[in-house]
Amino acid sequence: MTDRMPVLYLSHGAPPLADDATWTGQLADWAADLPTPTSILVVSAHWEEAPATLGATTTVPLVYDFWGFPDRYYDVTYPAPGAPDLAADVRKLLGGNVHDDPARGLDHGAYVPLVEMYPGADIPVLQVSLPTLDPRTLHDFGRRLAPLLDRGVLIIGSGFFTHNLVAMRQTDGSGGTPPAWSAEFDDWGAGALATGDIDALLDFRHKAPAAQLAHPRTEHFAPLFVSLGAGDDRTPDTVIDGYWHGLAKRSVQLG
Repeated sequence: MTDRMPVLYLSHGAPPLADDATWTGQLADWAADLPTPTSILVVSAHWEEAPATLGATTTVPLVYDFWGFPDRYYDVTYPAPGAPDLAADVRKLLGGNVHDDPARGLDHGAYVPLVEMYPGADIPVLQVSLPTLDPRTLHDFGRRLAPLLDRGVLIIGSGFFTHNLVAMRQTDGSGGTPPAWSAEFDDWGAGALATGDIDALLDFRHKAPAAQLAHPRTEHFAPLFVSLGAGDDRTPDTVIDGYWHGLAKRSVQLG
């Protein structure tokens, strides 16, 4: 009997967040408390492609989709096995027009947290693109993936609970008081998650304070909608909170 897996939405951070001992420890502890997955399906903010596209099902090089960092961040490897059986299951569940990109490796939204959570790189991993940024379409997309949970698959939506890099550069990075726009959005989101107000979350552009500042583009919030759908709208539990350079790190588990 395979344990039914929970669903995660996590704030993955930029590569330097891996230098934050608190955050890396939180991710490692989180993984240790989860059932061991048979495989992992990641939906990352850093891959938008329509129709839904499946990444490599063999071990291929990572996608270092960031620029201007020290060389050591480009030396990170994560040679997890591919997940061809999971890819076949995803195709069946999504039906219709699903594309494949067999050369597309894991981007930093996938491998940065996985390096901390499953450092042995011994669990098969598959990445699937965000086929749209429309919240309700993504919510339905997640619902269609939900049967994977009964097969031991861990579904991870990887984004950032607030994400405004221009405004982030205006903070001092000291870990002190976050900017008002980030704190207000995070507080609102925490409340909506705690009460299971899925409709408000899906309509966050109109319901949340400072939504435009917290997410000038919505790709880092979008994976949450996939996770909510896959988690059958169970009330999420916050596992990680706090801020990094003013950005909210809120990360949640459903189930």
